[in-house]
Amino acid sequence: MEENPSKEKEVQEFELGEDSKRHPGVPKGSVTRHIHESKIFKDTRREYFLYVPAQYKADQPACVMVFQDGHAFVKEDGDIRAPIVFDNLIAKGDLPVTIGIFLNPGHRGEKFPESRWKSNNRSYEYDSLGDGYARFLLEEILPSVSKKYNLSDKAEDRAICGASSGGICAFTVAWERPDAFSKVFSMIGSFTNIRGGHVYPSWIRKTAPKPIRVYLQGGENDLDNIHGHWPLANLQMAAALSYMGYQHKFVYGKGKHNLKHGGVLLPEALRWLWAE
Repeated sequence: MEENPSKEKEVQEFELGEDSKRHPGVPKGSVTRHIHESKIFKDTRREYFLYVPAQYKADQPACVMVFQDGHAFVKEDGDIRAPIVFDNLIAKGDLPVTIGIFLNPGHRGEKFPESRWKSNNRSYEYDSLGDGYARFLLEEILPSVSKKYNLSDKAEDRAICGASSGGICAFTVAWERPDAFSKVFSMIGSFTNIRGGHVYPSWIRKTAPKPIRVYLQGGENDLDNIHGHWPLANLQMAAALSYMGYQHKFVYGKGKHNLKHGGVLLPEALRWLWAE
């Protein structure tokens, strides 16, 4: 992720709201760290963090939300602070009881890189088209978590989120398996030609609509490089989803290629994704 040289100005523009802050009396969920060795992505290991809300009851299937680059989303002092947002929204009844799975990208090698953004299997997993990552979730991660926790198997109870390459990955999972994931939140999604993802606006327009809800966040000061133009790519995604009548929301701001705007929007996005 790119460092922002005008940090002070952007922090003021994208200030986290009350739903992203701790409040007395709000039940606090637990977060635990785990390691997973994948068979689908051979020779890779990854960290993941599991959030379980205080309101979870084993006899009631919980909703589930998967996050790519989980290290950035689970931090309580970061730009996203998803566990805090989950605690607040679940306590208010604005979000159902939801277990969060915060997955880091796979890495080949003995030690994880100091910056998890630089895990060496990240682009292959996240930017590739096809059902590989969806199968990884459905055949490995969800069954593993389900051994201990009661997860709903209904698509309408499952959401997936990511930023940058993790954002296009989230969309790809729902696109490939709308029967398993019906809700997508893509922040500054890399719908560009890293591994062919620039085709999505055309595919959306030429494919019968799928039963998914999509919340897109983009920024006019996002990347422009050899792979494509991120602001334009997200504008094209939003136009294609609108043309085909998808349930979608597109929030386009002045942000750069970072998580600041997406973090501010997370509470709103969760409410929208789970709205009846």
